[in-house]
Amino acid sequence: MTDSDFAAWVQPHFNTLYRLAYRLTANVHDAEDLFQDVLVKLYARFDELEEVREPGPWLNKVLYHHFVDDRRRYARQPLSLVDPEGDIESCKGVEPGESTPEQDLASNQQQHRLKRALRQLSEEHREVVLLHDSEGYSLPELEAMTGVPIGTLKSRLHRARTRLRQLLKKDGTFSPDSPCSSVDGVKCDAM
Repeated sequence: MTDSDFAAWVQPHFNTLYRLAYRLTANVHDAEDLFQDVLVKLYARFDELEEVREPGPWLNKVLYHHFVDDRRRYARQPLSLVDPEGDIESCKGVEPGESTPEQDLASNQQQHRLKRALRQLSEEHREVVLLHDSEGYSLPELEAMTGVPIGTLKSRLHRARTRLRQLLKKDGTFSPDSPCSSVDGVKCDAM
């Protein structure tokens, strides 16, 4: 096994893995750390991994489980230095399209409201709505990735969308004309 063999095996999945890490951590630096930790652990066991038939879904599952393990480990620590009011940073590599300053302002305000609403969801609900509606993972893929039964995922997704609608209505953001008004299946930049 050489470095180039490992790179050739995992490189086609870099963007998907990083995006998933970012969606799970909601922070660029934590996403980079998670992404790097998973790659380092995989590199050490590459000889065993060459037999994996579908590396994409398998890598997503490994990254998700590594994230959950880290979260559990840090949850047991007595002190947590997390800023609950911190904004979710913009995802790297996303370039804004042509728009007027007024449109940019309205979009930024909408994204800020959506981020605030997402932060108010439970972690389980936020994860399922981000992975399903924003990242496009199907329920069977999420079931394989998380180990959570598909019925539970459907329930969480429904409750998350309902709660998001309530929060956005309360905030005055939810309207039939709003680009994020339907929440169901919307791939908003903020999500």
